[in-house]
Amino acid sequence: MKPNSVAVVTGASQGIGRATAVRLARDFSAVVLVARNQDELQKAAADVNAAGAESLIYALDLRDPQAVETVVKGTLERFGRIDALVNIAGAVPQIDLFEMTDAQWNDGLELKLHGARRLTVRAWDALKASGGSVVLISGSAALDPKPGFAAVAAINAAIIALAKAFAEQGIKDGVQVNSVVPGAVMTGRRQSFFAKWAPAHNLTVEEALKKFPEEAGISRFGKPEEIADLMAYLVSPSAKWMTGSSIRMDGGEVKGI
Repeated sequence: MKPNSVAVVTGASQGIGRATAVRLARDFSAVVLVARNQDELQKAAADVNAAGAESLIYALDLRDPQAVETVVKGTLERFGRIDALVNIAGAVPQIDLFEMTDAQWNDGLELKLHGARRLTVRAWDALKASGGSVVLISGSAALDPKPGFAAVAAINAAIIALAKAFAEQGIKDGVQVNSVVPGAVMTGRRQSFFAKWAPAHNLTVEEALKKFPEEAGISRFGKPEEIADLMAYLVSPSAKWMTGSSIRMDGGEVKGI
């Protein structure tokens, strides 16, 4: 474990965010967990503590611009530094392009794109001081947009571009920035989606869960822990020369180099 090292993880109460916070507890002496659900954050923090790191939680909504000030100021007051920032928070509704309202578009943008942007900007000076690392999470929909999830695709594509812009500045400032593009990872949110989607398509949930990987051309759904391991590598010393990259991990769903 790195001595006196601090990682901040957003979306840390569930799914990929929670798995990442727990995984980083093996590499960092402290992990700051940010999400909206206080109870789930406390459970995740207990797992972080059990994995060997000190935890600090912030039950905040990153749609609120003031939230990033609270997180960064509080982290620096408690630990004095930020070595890694992993932006995972963000749920964008899968609503048809011709039905999604401006309010729904703006809500998705505010959390996943602007929340990550604001937090990265606010933490930048601390990351410069530590020679730190940033990861922003996108998603494979960015590479294969469809009308049924146009907002997911558009916002994820914007995140890839945003990460590259931060990386360009990071080369000058000594801050490493990359994005991760996961495919179909089985999380609680995805399970909830299939619970609603399956009956609407005259399928049982079990049939839907079997049909999706077959249609996507993958052998199985991904696991949050697999993405967490990738996140841990990207903020490790071994990956320090990798910056401005968009790393896809999707079980082969998108065929390309």
